[in-house]
Amino acid sequence: MNNRIKRYFDDSDPRFIVFPNKIYAINYKKIISLEENRVSILFNNKRIIFKGNNFILYKLLDYEVLINGKVSSIEVFDV
Repeated sequence: MNNRIKRYFDDSDPRFIVFPNKIYAINYKKIISLEENRVSILFNNKRIIFKGNNFILYKLLDYEVLINGKVSSIEVFDV
């Protein structure tokens, strides 16, 4: 049980959560590009491209960002 609790608090898995008007990315490697209508983020072995409108980046913590804007599509590529 202690291992399960430790894994919960020591979570280093990359992931993103998409809300209607924002993207929350955690444990990413690098933000490749940020434009008003396109955001490209590198995770461990994936490159995720978000397309939409009015993207604005709000950096929260190291390797944790919030991007406001309307998401219209998501593309995933192996790197």
